[in-house]
Amino acid sequence: MRPFEYTKARTIEDAGKITADEGSIVIAGGTNLLDLMKLQVETPGQLADINRIGFGEIEDTPDGGLLIGALATNTAAAVHPRVSSDYPLLARAILAGATQQLRNKATTGGNLCQRTRCFYFTNIDQPCNKREPGSGCGAIDGIAKLHAVLGTSDQCIATYPGDMAVALSALDAKVHIAKAAGGERTVPVRDFHCLPGETPWRENVLEDGEIITAVTLPPPVGGTQIYRKVRERSSYAFALVSIAAIIEFDEGLFSRADLAFGGLAHKPWHDPRIGEAIIGQPPTAETFDRAADILLENAIGYGENDFKIPLARRTLHAVLEQAAEDAA
Repeated sequence: MRPFEYTKARTIEDAGKITADEGSIVIAGGTNLLDLMKLQVETPGQLADINRIGFGEIEDTPDGGLLIGALATNTAAAVHPRVSSDYPLLARAILAGATQQLRNKATTGGNLCQRTRCFYFTNIDQPCNKREPGSGCGAIDGIAKLHAVLGTSDQCIATYPGDMAVALSALDAKVHIAKAAGGERTVPVRDFHCLPGETPWRENVLEDGEIITAVTLPPPVGGTQIYRKVRERSSYAFALVSIAAIIEFDEGLFSRADLAFGGLAHKPWHDPRIGEAIIGQPPTAETFDRAADILLENAIGYGENDFKIPLARRTLHAVLEQAAEDAA
């Protein structure tokens, strides 16, 4: 780990000014950042500790939704009574990730901003366009077992590793962002993360000096909420494929299907056409195949991760079947 200056920001304005400077990074829980600093993937000249600026609250919104402050820990969010009762999908997704000790430190904002666990990104002796633009993507012809099959480019095939954001995508949450110059903007979580394209180093829409302050959830909905995570071992592993689903039926037919997918792309994957295609349809194998065909129509495997394509199909079938059984 390289030497750095450490500053405690006491206001959101302080944090914004510090992080507007090149080479400065904010730190809250640090569960991802400190690992990257040890590996010299991240080498900030200054860390701005934002744990004293507030934004740790979890509270009702006027429209009946829920606000989760950016500094609320993953544990606090997962066990909050309203999350457990009204947004169980989110609680299940959070509890499917990391360890209890990490969840006690990891924050909502930090979780959204976590970086890929690609071997080529975390190993500074390997080529990685995300870490060193123009050096190439070693994973394309290399170790690609955990890598993306959707939304890739010839610059990067890394995946977004988190669980929480996949659930937030299915829930259609909003991300609130404070600007260094003052004011705030709101971005749908479905638009917060970026696909690699020609700029794989740009992982989300945050600009210099901007900081996440909160995430808001819309008023709760009915139906069945499912989070299914397929991984190589039963705990403490990143998803090969994950699905967050909110499903409702009316007279035996799908009447709502909000679906988001993890482990398949550079961001939580949401394609509204998938839900639209099964609305009004019965829960049959043909309907499930129609949804999977849309999900995977542009999927590309890179050798070692070819298995993810049929795995995603089977997992989607299983989730839709479970939803139908729960509704019966």
